[in-house]
Amino acid sequence: MSFRIQPTPPARPNRCQLFGPGSRTALFAKMAASEADVINLDLEDSVAPSDKDTARANVIAATHEVDWGKKHLSVRINGLDTPFWYRDVVDLLEQASDRLDQIMIPKVGCAADLYAVDALVSAIEAAKGRKKRISFEVIIESAAGIAHVEEIASASPRLQAMSLGAADFAASMGMSTTGIGGTQENYYMLRGGGKYWSDPWHWAQSAIVAACRTHGILPVDGPFGDFSDDEGFRAQARRSATLGMVGKWAIHPKQVALANEVFTPSEEAVLEAREILEAMEAAKARGEGATVYKGRLVDIASIKQAEVIVRQSEMIAG
Repeated sequence: MSFRIQPTPPARPNRCQLFGPGSRTALFAKMAASEADVINLDLEDSVAPSDKDTARANVIAATHEVDWGKKHLSVRINGLDTPFWYRDVVDLLEQASDRLDQIMIPKVGCAADLYAVDALVSAIEAAKGRKKRISFEVIIESAAGIAHVEEIASASPRLQAMSLGAADFAASMGMSTTGIGGTQENYYMLRGGGKYWSDPWHWAQSAIVAACRTHGILPVDGPFGDFSDDEGFRAQARRSATLGMVGKWAIHPKQVALANEVFTPSEEAVLEAREILEAMEAAKARGEGATVYKGRLVDIASIKQAEVIVRQSEMIAG
């Protein structure tokens, strides 16, 4: 184990992040009433250039007027390669209520991108005397972003979460696909005379998880475009959870329940984790560093794995 202890990520549920365009105010109350842990009001891709100013004003008003309950309220600003992002930040920080929790920064390609937004946010917070410190989430959706993922993960103390944006990432990488997430028709191996579809996002997700866990940040899986395919969503979400991601985006309300289902530990999993902890406590009392649980070896590493499941369950219940 390194002398430097791996930091603990923010202790908040992040099973599902529900997205909605800032230009569609009729959706805000429904989003607030949903079971999503995080709400992402969008000023970027889902808003036409001609609607940017209106959407920004709508989102600011929603921070004052809508009861968001205990949800983590986030706003996705426009990319730093556009003429819109600075006004997004300035107006949000100067006019939004303290109910705003987070700014999501898209298409981050290097640590300097995060530094630029952090500098602007810090200046406005100081000038306006804002007492609530805004957190950040970044989206990795370019070749540069994945190449610099660890330096991005360590770029700002405001950073709490990092997501993979599959569509723009695929375009930046020159991948031959128009799908958003999921397995891809031509990405397969031959096995036993038939085709076996592997996961083209696995390596990028693993890189994001490693960078996030190194720096105490929540790793999140991004969108699954085919919202008519529940099983496809579940399959990708389960792969992401197995790799260490804590949640997934919902681009349609029906995906909220699917994400919560996958990223909430089952009663069976929690029971087994508690039993492993009890078995190890008994072994410890006997002066043993390992024991047998249901026919398999468990040791100190097993305690850490079980504690992750129990903590997650208790955090969601709380």
